[in-house]
Amino acid sequence: MNKASIREVAKAAGVSISTVSRAFTRPELVSDKTRTKVLQTADQLDFNISRSATALKSGQSYRVALLMNEEITSWFNTQVFAGINAVMHRAGYDISLFQHIDTARSRQDFFTNLPVRRNVDAVFVASFAIDSHEAEQIRRIHVPIVGINTPNTDGFDASIGIDDEEGMFIATQHLINLGHRHIVYTCSKPVESIDSSIDAREHGFIRACTTSEQSRQLDWQVLSVPRGRDFADSALAALLGLAHFPDAICCQMDMMAIPLVLKLARYGHRTPQDYSIVGFDDSPYADTIDLTTIRQDPQGMGRAAAQKALQLINGEPAAGMPGESLTTPHERVKPELILRSTDAVYQE
Repeated sequence: MNKASIREVAKAAGVSISTVSRAFTRPELVSDKTRTKVLQTADQLDFNISRSATALKSGQSYRVALLMNEEITSWFNTQVFAGINAVMHRAGYDISLFQHIDTARSRQDFFTNLPVRRNVDAVFVASFAIDSHEAEQIRRIHVPIVGINTPNTDGFDASIGIDDEEGMFIATQHLINLGHRHIVYTCSKPVESIDSSIDAREHGFIRACTTSEQSRQLDWQVLSVPRGRDFADSALAALLGLAHFPDAICCQMDMMAIPLVLKLARYGHRTPQDYSIVGFDDSPYADTIDLTTIRQDPQGMGRAAAQKALQLINGEPAAGMPGESLTTPHERVKPELILRSTDAVYQE
């Protein structure tokens, strides 16, 4: 049996050829009822549309790139991907993942080769900054660059992200207000070759400690440990190696705070009886162990970033998700402190 043509599908479904094409490549322009009818008819007639032919006709690849400085398996990146995919897949786009774009070599390879290949319609960058040369490489092929939780907006056509520095400032100030005076910030060391948004959280901790009305009474310290799979264990060893155990701990992320809560208890340090601890992210298991933390919504940011990208691809202003309060190309989400039970008023 020969496969049906697009004309035969259109006739059988009682729609135009262009409607069949849009049902596959631009589903947001077709009603759910019409698209379902077209897809069912296409399936019955063993029809599939040629992505390459569509790309040649439209001048678009119907593919976008997502760059990240870690692996897709991290909670943040998984949620960002899910958010982008929820919008882009429905619009007929595939997502190409580029993991570990965290060295000078990997960045040079991507930003040099992409203009030659010209095989994406938009580039998403998650959690790190780009330089002017990298931005220019992409701009010369007229591909929009959208940032998600990037340290700044330089070089990006649109962006959305949480204020990392302000978030950690809020968390630290909260502990100070509870009466804590011996406060430690645990974090992973910055990578020299990349400007990562997560590193701004340390600035928020330091700002809170140095500008607080109680700053003269504070004994604060930053404990930086190597990045990698064992960073939580490294932070545990660093804390246990201190001459005096702190009465409060600010953690760069929940995935450092959660193991510390569980493992410190084995060494006789219980929260909130012996110390307070605050994380950052409100990631899975934060609620399970009742961790006080700063909340962010990477999946929501991914959806908003994807909507901005679609608007830019279509030559429209990047305003974000319809019906939401995103009205400018660059959006900053306000951090939210989630109070649970790993913090308490300090009592000597």
